[in-house]
Amino acid sequence: MIVFFRAILLYMLVIFAVRMMGKRQLADMQPSDIVATILISNIASLPIEDTSLPMMAAIIPILTLAAFEITTSEIGLRSRKLRLLFSGRPRVIIKEGVIDQKAMRDVRITLDDLMENLRGEGVFDLKDVWYCIAETNGKLNVLQRFPAKPLTPKDMQLKGNDTLPPVTVISDGKMLPEAMEFYGISAGWLKKILELEKKKAEDIFVMTVDGNLQYLIVDKARE
Repeated sequence: MIVFFRAILLYMLVIFAVRMMGKRQLADMQPSDIVATILISNIASLPIEDTSLPMMAAIIPILTLAAFEITTSEIGLRSRKLRLLFSGRPRVIIKEGVIDQKAMRDVRITLDDLMENLRGEGVFDLKDVWYCIAETNGKLNVLQRFPAKPLTPKDMQLKGNDTLPPVTVISDGKMLPEAMEFYGISAGWLKKILELEKKKAEDIFVMTVDGNLQYLIVDKARE
């Protein structure tokens, strides 16, 4: 039981610490974020593995690391030098269609890594790449040559208006008031739409509404 309660408590503490440090996916983390996350997870495991250790032996270091990471992030927002120290700087590995092999070695990117990341960007031919930049989080961003760029409405001189993205107003049978407020959707409007579609909220898996009040309804699957 001691191990059980320690695991639950430390789990909640780690979640709290990670949330304090900011919402980022693992792939978007900077080196300092990754180091802090690894250290916090390792420290949290010690009192679970060894029940003779007091809980404070984990709580204090976890909160200290989280506070240090938050502090360095705040300072980094104001100091470019500190950002470069902790995160490094982006490197151009393809410039005007020419691969910089030295830059690839410096950032430890193999040819296989390069091709895999290019395919992830929808680029399968090196001849289509004009610039490729290795960001500080390891991600590769690609600028394609002009003939290989996808067509856009601007290229085709199409006219249109920007629209707000759809939001989920019903999720798993429950209305989401915060999402409805995003577009000023009233409960009365939503009720009229459900009556028009002859549906009940509890029978809907997901319902989304966009800025033009166009909606999509997906019913719950029948078991």
